[in-house]
Amino acid sequence: MDFAFTEAQRDLAGLTRKIASASPVGEQPERHGTGGFDRALWTDLTRAGILDAALPSAVGGGGFGLLEQCSVLVELGRAVAPVPFAQTVTMAAAALAEFGTSEQWERWLVPVTRGERVLTVALPDAGDPPGFSAHRSEHGLRLSGAQTAVGFAAFADGLLIPARTAQADAVFLVERDRAGVSVREQQVVDRADAALVELTDVTVTDADRLGANVPGTVDIAEWLRLRGTVGLVAQQLGVLERALELTAEYARERRQFDQVIGAFQAVRQRLADAYTDVEAVRLTLWQAAWCLAEGQGGAEEAATAKFWAAEAGHRVAHTAVHVHGGVGIDVDHQLHRYFAAAKRGEFALGGATAQLRSLGALLAEAATA
Repeated sequence: MDFAFTEAQRDLAGLTRKIASASPVGEQPERHGTGGFDRALWTDLTRAGILDAALPSAVGGGGFGLLEQCSVLVELGRAVAPVPFAQTVTMAAAALAEFGTSEQWERWLVPVTRGERVLTVALPDAGDPPGFSAHRSEHGLRLSGAQTAVGFAAFADGLLIPARTAQADAVFLVERDRAGVSVREQQVVDRADAALVELTDVTVTDADRLGANVPGTVDIAEWLRLRGTVGLVAQQLGVLERALELTAEYARERRQFDQVIGAFQAVRQRLADAYTDVEAVRLTLWQAAWCLAEGQGGAEEAATAKFWAAEAGHRVAHTAVHVHGGVGIDVDHQLHRYFAAAKRGEFALGGATAQLRSLGALLAEAATA
C-alpha cells in the first residue's frame, strides 16, 4: 500500500485550494439552513478543468480516479464549499464512466464535465435496503419509492436510483422532470441542498439502466456506496482538519487569567485528542481509497474509515466549539459552518453504529467463507 501522493493529487489539491479559498462563500457564508450550491464556484472548478481531470481518459477525462477525487474533496471540505463534487463526480459521473453506454456518456457525462448538469445519487444508509423498487406492468418497467435527505437533489438535473428488481438490484438514471418524479427541497443541519425524492410509477427502459451492456453481474449500487462513502470521508477530513487548525489558532490568541488558553493542560489535552482523531480519519481514508482504486476489496476499509469520520467528527466538532467558548455556538461565526458540516458528515450514508454493524457483517462473512 502506497500512501505517498502522486504529482496529480498534489496539483489538483493545490489548484482546488486556490480556487476554493478565493470564493466569497468563506467570507460571507450563507445564512444557516439556506442556499447550498455555489454555482459560481462550480463554474470556476469546471473552467479550471478539475471536473474533467478527475475522470478516466476513456471518457475524455484527465485519466485520474478515486485517489485524485479524494484529494480534491479534502480541499473542498477545508473550505466547506457548497458544491456537489462528491455526488456528481465521485459517485454519479464515475459510475457513468465505468458502467454507462456511449449514449449515456453523450447525454449526461459530457454535460457534467462542462458544468452544465448536476447529478446525485439516492443512496440509503449503510445496512438499509434501497428505498425504491421496480415492477413490471403492461407498459414496461416502473419505479416507485422514496428516499429522504438526498444530498444536492434540490439542484440536481438527474438522479441515479438504486432499486430492487425481481432478479437483482439495479441502478437507473432518471431526469428530474420526468413524469412521476417528485423532488421536494429539505433543510438539513447546515444548508438546504437536500431533498425528498419520491417516484411514482416512473417508466424506465434499458436505456436508463447502468450496466445494461456490461457482461457479468456487477453490484453497481454497492460500487456507488463504497466510493460515495470514501468521498464523504475525504470531505469530512478536510472539515475536521481545518476546524482543528482554527481552534489551535484561537487557543494561541485567546487569553484568560493573563495566559493564553492553549497553555492550560485541559485545553492541550483536548487539542491533542482531536489531532489524534484527525490523523485516524486521514490514515483510514487513504487506506480505503487505495484499496478501492487498486481493486483490492475495500468494503471493510470503507466502513472503518466512515466509522472514524463519524466518531472523530463528533469529538473534534465539539472540541472546537468548547475551546472557542460562547463564540463557538454563534451561527454567524465561521466555526459554526465547520461544526454543522462535521455533524452532517457524521451521519451521511450511516453513522458510527451503522458502520460497525456493516463491518461486523463483513467480518462474519469472511470468517465463514
